[in-house]
Amino acid sequence: MIDFIKRYGTLVGFCLIILFFSWKLPSTFFSLQNIINVSQQISMLAVVAFSLTIVMVMNDFDLSVGSMASLSGVVVAICFTMDYPLWLSIIIAISVGFLGGLFNGVLVSIIGILPFVATLGTLTMFSGTAFLVSGGKTIFGRDIPNSFSGFSRGGWEIEALAIKIPYLSIVAIGVLLLVWLLLEQTIFGRRLYAIGGNKEAAFLAGVKVKTLRLTAFALTGIGASIAGLMYASRVASANPTQGSGLMLDGIAAVFLGMTMSQEGEARVGGTLVGVLILGVLDNGLTQMSVDSYVREILVGAIVIAAVAFSSLSKNKS
Repeated sequence: MIDFIKRYGTLVGFCLIILFFSWKLPSTFFSLQNIINVSQQISMLAVVAFSLTIVMVMNDFDLSVGSMASLSGVVVAICFTMDYPLWLSIIIAISVGFLGGLFNGVLVSIIGILPFVATLGTLTMFSGTAFLVSGGKTIFGRDIPNSFSGFSRGGWEIEALAIKIPYLSIVAIGVLLLVWLLLEQTIFGRRLYAIGGNKEAAFLAGVKVKTLRLTAFALTGIGASIAGLMYASRVASANPTQGSGLMLDGIAAVFLGMTMSQEGEARVGGTLVGVLILGVLDNGLTQMSVDSYVREILVGAIVIAAVAFSSLSKNKS
């Protein structure tokens, strides 16, 4: 019984949350339109969480993803003000994420700074850079082209079902599939899990630990940039703080997913469940007009309870 709860407790909890909101909001919560809305609302968080999974399978952290998302959004908006074409603006913004992630990787894997300390420092650096290049102001209005902001309003229409799947949701699904393939179906992913299991043993087995950690952080930086572009497109503006909440929720989603693994490893499937829990909780509480601060308390309590129970189960076994 304990093993069942340990492995499926988070999933059962997710089902209970759905049942609760379906009971409290019978006319709106389980409607097809609300499900589509939830998929769009969680798309940015999903991209960040899936990207964080890449480094967290190695038992590393990246606390800078939120500030990198903000910086990338500001960079793409500034490119627009300079009349750069859409494709070049996006490439420049994603390149910023790649370089930022690469810098994190150098600090962690080459210099040897603890991931928590290194990315805490770059969190401040990236945030300060976003304020510096934007002048601390929000960039919006005519500076953001319709070809960019319109992406978040568009979607893939399925006439047979009379629904439109938002492009932001499709991007999140695409990132999900790419990260799953990378971690579960490639030698690269298996070696990342080996590093997470035991870095010294992986090194002695011939795994290029430094190179792989460097690459993983760079990929996470790219994911954070993509999320920042999605956010800027959705709100048709960019400011130095708009991605700040993504880091904590992203890490929370990965931790929730880790409780579903018997080994306590980060897995993409588990991260997806974690993202859905946070998204459904946020959507349901918003519809019930519950204060946003209550949501933060509940998210923290859920993560602590899930991780604590998982730890207790390990100790008993």
